[in-house]
Amino acid sequence: MNFDKLFEVAKQKGIQDLQLYFSDSSDFEIAVFKSELENYAISSLQKLSVKGIYEGKMGTVTTEVLTDDVIDFIVDSVIASAKTIESEDEVFIYEGDKEYKVIEGLFSDSLGNVTAKQKIADSFELEKMIKAKDERINMVQIYYMEGSTRVEIKNSKGLNLEKLVNDGLIGAQVIANDGKDQRSSFEYIRSNDYKDFDFEALATLAAEKAVALLGATPCESGEYEILLSKEASASLLTPYLSMFSAESVQKSISLLKGKIGESIGSSKVTIVDDPFMKKSAKSGAFDDEGVATSYKELVKDGVLTGFLHNLKTAKKDDVKSTGNGFIGRGIAPTNFYIKPGDHKFDNAVKSMKKGILIENLAGTHAGADPISGDFSLQASGFLVENGKIVRPVALITVAGNYLDLLKDVTQVCDDIKFNFGYVGSPSIVVKSLMVSGL
Repeated sequence: MNFDKLFEVAKQKGIQDLQLYFSDSSDFEIAVFKSELENYAISSLQKLSVKGIYEGKMGTVTTEVLTDDVIDFIVDSVIASAKTIESEDEVFIYEGDKEYKVIEGLFSDSLGNVTAKQKIADSFELEKMIKAKDERINMVQIYYMEGSTRVEIKNSKGLNLEKLVNDGLIGAQVIANDGKDQRSSFEYIRSNDYKDFDFEALATLAAEKAVALLGATPCESGEYEILLSKEASASLLTPYLSMFSAESVQKSISLLKGKIGESIGSSKVTIVDDPFMKKSAKSGAFDDEGVATSYKELVKDGVLTGFLHNLKTAKKDDVKSTGNGFIGRGIAPTNFYIKPGDHKFDNAVKSMKKGILIENLAGTHAGADPISGDFSLQASGFLVENGKIVRPVALITVAGNYLDLLKDVTQVCDDIKFNFGYVGSPSIVVKSLMVSGL
């Protein structure tokens, strides 16, 4: 599509200011199951989101048809959308920032330099490696996914931004069965550099985790010291992201409203939003509104320092946007994580007298309430006594309040892992949580 013509037609029809957000993405997926290629898919998508100011109202339209013959339709749709707006809020198109950070490592040729044939062969080999680890492993499914996205933002005020990112993932779903019990694990490596895919390490970890939980039974109910693995901690943090959104604060549905400058967690807890992290598809020098992004420690040494803003919430609070405005997601983090400490995971286990190492949490989408902060979740992991792992446990429920949990963090380990949503955490030790078991 001729974007210059789109701007010209918009001006002719009375649109005061116009902004375009164009994305061009491609994806490639493989799935291997029972030594067969179960899935092989290639897809691509181009999308254009347009917003414009007409008679003081902001109209918007999104289309996947990108030919010049729909330009008039797009402009007319923006105008029609603006006419339906009843809000009296002031609207504007952002003129841009003076400087945008140059970020290295967002796109790598490494993924594209490896042929699809080699990726399929590597997936089959990974399946074999995992099966060979333990005779109790009776099912393995391998997933390989990669994608790239190019983004352009242009507006009538002269803003012209572009970024290119790519991302890859190799993962393994493993089921182990000893004739009496069956357990599963899912492990993955994510990077935009194919050399980071350590198949041997992935095979070992996926197999060990599935087998280790065989024979798991509930423990006695009571209060336990808790060691949340890096995966479990990231999983628990995810449903509470909205607490850090300025929109939630302005709507009075965030527990953190009015708490800037106050201690909301242990002095060992620092929570970061980092748009500059290498090898992440969520990183970038600007958000979808064209605002420059920045590294932010929203919680520093336990103290709340601020919230995530887009242009709308920033204007309402008379502050600058933090560069967290995203199309389709509203206010959202980039790479959001609890900052690693300097404690070793093995030492954290050794320091526990009576505790539970939680490896997995289930049902965070329903069992964790972002408004109240309360959670009650099914968990599995290992019982720890006098610094030693005694046995696997499952069919237990852990309950508490997330802000209370943050205040009760006694140790933060130096390991960290990010989940699919680019929410990450190291393993953390919590003073105590209520556990329901036997």
